[in-house]
Amino acid sequence: MRPRQLSRRALLAGGAAALTACSASDPPQPSAPAPDSPETVLLKDLIAEKERTVALYSSLISGGADKLVPFRDRHQAHLNELRKHVKAGTAPPSPSASATATAKASLARLRTLERKAAAERTRQLDGVSPGVAQLIASIGACEAAHAVALPRSL
Repeated sequence: MRPRQLSRRALLAGGAAALTACSASDPPQPSAPAPDSPETVLLKDLIAEKERTVALYSSLISGGADKLVPFRDRHQAHLNELRKHVKAGTAPPSPSASATATAKASLARLRTLERKAAAERTRQLDGVSPGVAQLIASIGACEAAHAVALPRSL
């Protein structure tokens, strides 16, 4: 039995198809990164807020208000937990020292900040995953406790 021979026409058609396939497989162009989900945007906002709060507490602590160390440390713990829920490389940049130094910290300001933050947490629970909702609710409970537990004077 003789091997089947391809006609010149079939050979040219096959070559043209191969060339078309090769040109269609050029290296892919990098695509724009997908936008963050609403939950990721919320987490990034919370991280930035917590960084500012830690900085405010730190500014008073550096001025001798050692009573505030436990409060600041709890906010730092919140910040560490929030960061675990955001993919590496997508967290917002840390605030600069000059940005945090311009806001004058006081006990009254910290108390107001804690009260407002706690009130905001319940509104942030809608549409987030159960684990993130639990974390946000826990943070809000801690902030509400801070608002009443902060000392009246240093």
